[in-house]
Amino acid sequence: MAKTPSGFVSLTSLKGGAPVPAVALAEIRKIYFATTRQTIDNDFAHAIELLQSLPSEEEREKASVYMEGIAQMQRDWATATRRKTKAGAKKPARRSHE
Repeated sequence: MAKTPSGFVSLTSLKGGAPVPAVALAEIRKIYFATTRQTIDNDFAHAIELLQSLPSEEEREKASVYMEGIAQMQRDWATATRRKTKAGAKKPARRSHE
């Protein structure tokens, strides 16, 4: 099982049960439009928690577009971060003394 990001609080622990499907779908949509590079990990974990609370396959299909978008943002931002870190870690080439 994946480690839950620090700072993330499970929705079920706050409300004591599964949210109403329409509310959960609206929250996933809200997360999709509001997520940032700094919040993507917690937002993705929250969206997964909401997705798992949806009782029917039909409702999960409605959320799939937003979930795929959130997952793509997470991949893109992680790749960009790795590239930036990798580029900054390169050592300058040594120049030979002639």
